Amino acid sequence: MNWDQLLSATRFGQENLNLGHHVRTEFQRDYDRLIFSPSFRRLQNKTQVFPLPGAVFVHNRLTHSLEVASVGRSLANNVSMALLEKYKGEEWIDKLQSLDDIVATACLAHDMGNPPFGHSGERAIIAFFKEGEGQRFQDVVTPHQWADLTHFDGNANAFRLLTHQFRGHREGGFALTYSSLASIIKYPYASTVAGPKPKFGFFQAEEEAFLRLAERLGLEVIEIEGKLDLDTPTTEFFEHKQYRYSRHPLCFLVEAADDICYQIMDIEDAHNLKLLSTQATQDLLLGFFEGEQRAKIERGLNYVPDINEQIGYLRSRAIGKLVYECTQVFLEHEEEILAGTFQKPLIQCVQSHVVQAYQHCTEVAISRIYNSSDVVDIEVAGYQIITALLQKFIDAVIHPNRSYSKLLLNRVPAQYDTHAEGVYSRILSILDYISGMTDVYALDLYRKIYGMSLPSL
Repeated sequence: MNWDQLLSATRFGQENLNLGHHVRTEFQRDYDRLIFSPSFRRLQNKTQVFPLPGAVFVHNRLTHSLEVASVGRSLANNVSMALLEKYKGEEWIDKLQSLDDIVATACLAHDMGNPPFGHSGERAIIAFFKEGEGQRFQDVVTPHQWADLTHFDGNANAFRLLTHQFRGHREGGFALTYSSLASIIKYPYASTVAGPKPKFGFFQAEEEAFLRLAERLGLEVIEIEGKLDLDTPTTEFFEHKQYRYSRHPLCFLVEAADDICYQIMDIEDAHNLKLLSTQATQDLLLGFFEGEQRAKIERGLNYVPDINEQIGYLRSRAIGKLVYECTQVFLEHEEEILAGTFQKPLIQCVQSHVVQAYQHCTEVAISRIYNSSDVVDIEVAGYQIITALLQKFIDAVIHPNRSYSKLLLNRVPAQYDTHAEGVYSRILSILDYISGMTDVYALDLYRKIYGMSLPSL
């Protein structure tokens, strides 16, 4: 792969349109387009980890995404400065000045496909098809379509949200640039080669869209399952569903920004909710430093008497440390990344004591945060709500002429094509509807459907 081809301002779905000249770059327009979109704003009422709302501030999907975008911009700025020096004299070098806008845009979008109620929403959708009433559809969809449903992933759903032409909308969905879209796809392969983990990059419905991106940007095929020849035409890759592509290099920076934020910010939230003591939180965040650097930071705490400010100070230093370390890893392995041979998350390749500190934070988060009663309670409730909505609305699109089905489908906005041809497409229309809901909307709809909430009479 090469940076000249990887950095494309062509807009998906508007490849043949003359878009004119703008003061803002196309990548800056991408960022602004997401910030002002209803889909992004709805993230403010979607659970990140802890229940919403509460008397004490904790992160939701919106604040998390904004912070990830900030960290991603810092990572991309660091990388850009180094690459501008390395490739000085190249005709395409000005493109490198847009790395920060591309990465920040992808960071904003990385959670836009996640359903309500955190990761329990994803698990509820998967379980509905693997273990619940959705099992009955296995024999009426193709194996690839079934793999999509039983591996449902927010990342693949984000790509669909951003590229799919919903009813009444323009071609190309959000019509983002090719580079911004590709930087979101952490798992550039289909669900059929995802294995047991529910991680993949695009639904069958968006496979052709992904292939367009891959061809335009020059993403490399890095693994072929089965016996396909590397010279096999793209159409045959499409038919066999057995290809894996290399990530867009900037995807590594997006992933690193997300890794940094969710782990460090979850620790700070846990302290605010008193799930972790001040001393335990300080020890976790100080673990990223050693020697004189750690001693200097510890001395700095003496000038900040407020406990919450102390934690904020340590959090900012830990994030700064991880940004520096991940930048160095990216630059050291840039050639491998461009060759498609580097496949580890950047955060796993930083200095050993930093990796150990990060892993310690992960272990504490699992034992003290993700299994806390408040977090489990919201996941249990979310699981029940998502499952119930799936049962009702999928049954309605399968049997649309029933009286009750007509009532339910009247609640679904017109942009979702609930009368599409084929079971798979109709199910996807309901997954689009439900995954786009906020926690509050999903709960309210659940109560109304089950008669627990009625309009005032």
